[in-house]
Amino acid sequence: MTDREPTKNISGGESGGGSEARFDPATAGTRAEAVVDRLGELYWTKTYGGQDAFECLVRTILSQNTSDTASQPAHDALMETYGSTDSDLVDALADADQGTLAETIQSAGLYNQKSERIVALAGEIREEFGGEAGFDAFVRDDDPDVVRDRLLEMNGVGPKTADCVLLFAGGRGGVFPVDTHVHRIARRMGLAPPDADHETVREYIERDVPAEKCGFGHTAMIQFGREYCKARKPACLDDPEACPLADCCDQVGVYPASGAVVDPADTA
Repeated sequence: MTDREPTKNISGGESGGGSEARFDPATAGTRAEAVVDRLGELYWTKTYGGQDAFECLVRTILSQNTSDTASQPAHDALMETYGSTDSDLVDALADADQGTLAETIQSAGLYNQKSERIVALAGEIREEFGGEAGFDAFVRDDDPDVVRDRLLEMNGVGPKTADCVLLFAGGRGGVFPVDTHVHRIARRMGLAPPDADHETVREYIERDVPAEKCGFGHTAMIQFGREYCKARKPACLDDPEACPLADCCDQVGVYPASGAVVDPADTA
């Protein structure tokens, strides 16, 4: 197992908070839990929480429809420009010139749309919660269903973004954000129906994985998708033994004999 997860983007890096989680793989009660346990042994077993809620929200919005290599510089530039002063980050972005912010975050792509959303969200959060501290308290202390519903009401905040805020800022157990990697892997491995949408995948995994394992399960599965279970060329395609989880995968949509790879939904 690696000592720690990458410091860029997966959990928000060192600011992600949290601590090592302890677990016994022999006690896995479901197949999904067994897979998460194996991922924990392969990568890391860390619980999460403690990240600033508004910064986490901004970071996740910047990551939408782009890669870490594009969104990370945008986040760093934003924080250097708007987060390095004594003022509240919510205030700084609510009062920001949208064009200047767009230029600052241009490496993230869709920068005009994202800058408009960030400025609007900052204004909405300032009006309702008073700033960073009030929003932090809401995310960490209120009923998680209430927090999730309120986040989903915000323009530009979808299920994955809301769940990342609940996990990395709120430290809420039982939250398993579903990004493109998780969506692909869960269906390819047979942990969810092949035609399941993102929300259905989340429901299956959160049902079958204990709350304390969802955090590292999410981040470790992303890393596994980047290294092994890639969209177009999974490691098992050429060599079944190249994948450390080959023995617990249904290979839905992956056909090593022909070299074909299709979306699991196309097999349903």
